Amino acid sequence: MKQNGTSSNIQSTDMVEVEEIGNDHVYSSIETPMRKDAFAMEDDLKMELIEKHFRHIMEIMGLDLTDDSLKGTPKRVAKMFITEVFSGLDPKNKPAVTLFENKYKYDQMLVEKDISVFSNCEHHFVPIYGKAHVAYISSGKVIGLSKLNRIVEYFAKRPQVQERLTVQIANELKLALETEDVAVVIDAQHMCVQSRGIRDSGSSTVTAFYGGKFQEEVTKKEFLSYLGM
Repeated sequence: MKQNGTSSNIQSTDMVEVEEIGNDHVYSSIETPMRKDAFAMEDDLKMELIEKHFRHIMEIMGLDLTDDSLKGTPKRVAKMFITEVFSGLDPKNKPAVTLFENKYKYDQMLVEKDISVFSNCEHHFVPIYGKAHVAYISSGKVIGLSKLNRIVEYFAKRPQVQERLTVQIANELKLALETEDVAVVIDAQHMCVQSRGIRDSGSSTVTAFYGGKFQEEVTKKEFLSYLGM
């Protein structure tokens, strides 16, 4: 009996820790947690299985899937998960980046402001939305401006925690641009804060990464001044 009680206490403690992690938005690693066999299954089969299981979830909730408005929902959700909102999980969707010579010899920071961010909280699978601001100082190479937006989009389209998203974007920019001189600021709202739990609709979360020269106070202040922060 004592052993069973101990096991029950351990399970109860584990449940509390899991709930606290979800509410406090703790993340375990810089890399998105993925199984090694994550892409062994074809997308069509993934969508087929998600459709089946989401249909079951809807049935458990008591929804009438014979209704014209609902009967196509499981299939729509499955397609949305794989081809849209979580497409950033698949490396094949990673944007290709081509570097160009900095022929203009532009040696100041380049800032791309107000990049739309649409992601999903990995703890509750509800939206995170806001703006990302990225900047870099050329090391002799530049990339097309739209690629900055696409890098943000790629990492946003997966279950995320905002801190991880910020670091992932920064690391990819450093790799793509071959420089440490990058900065990323994300200002976003979380539906897991707005629609559940504390239900605070007026707050937003700001995260930042400063690398290389952006760690210098003068450069950092210049970057933030462009953002009005």
